[in-house]
Amino acid sequence: MRRILTLALAALVLIAGAAAAAEVGVGAYGGISIPILNDLSKQGTEFGGRIPVRVMPLIIVEPFFSTSSLGDVDETFGSQSYTRDGGDVSAFGANVLFTFGENTRLFPYAGIGSYNLTRDGSDDVTDVGYNFGLGFGFPVIPKLLIDVRGEFTMVVTDETSQKFGKVLLGATYRVFNFGGSSSSAPTGGQK
Repeated sequence: MRRILTLALAALVLIAGAAAAAEVGVGAYGGISIPILNDLSKQGTEFGGRIPVRVMPLIIVEPFFSTSSLGDVDETFGSQSYTRDGGDVSAFGANVLFTFGENTRLFPYAGIGSYNLTRDGSDDVTDVGYNFGLGFGFPVIPKLLIDVRGEFTMVVTDETSQKFGKVLLGATYRVFNFGGSSSSAPTGGQK
């Protein structure tokens, strides 16, 4: 499965290059990650980076890396109580954004990635995960876009899955503009 994911990511990069992308940006983000239907962890923080590449006027391919640290859980067995490690999740993959709007942008997106779940006292798990969400972005200066995203992530493990709801705040700076356009809209939204 890891080989398929690597090949899919390589294909996305080649497609982006063949399409002579008009814009390439670099971004960072942070926010909260909330486990859904999971009593092994509590809400934690998430941070990451993105490299959005506009391949068509309305479509952006966005390789990403993220890491999150989930909250510990206090449990009691009989009269004995202890704290269970909430775990950490790291991931890399790619999203596809469908951007709408001129200055203020709305963008649904979906993605796939490789997720590594680690927790003290448990074996590490590396599996494929899927995400989808909705973002809202606006430029603050000509090359800088701020965005807020709501995201749902599902990591498929053996016979079940781990699910997370996320609220993320990010900033993206347009580094390259190959199209020669003098548009003030940064990558992350439509020109």
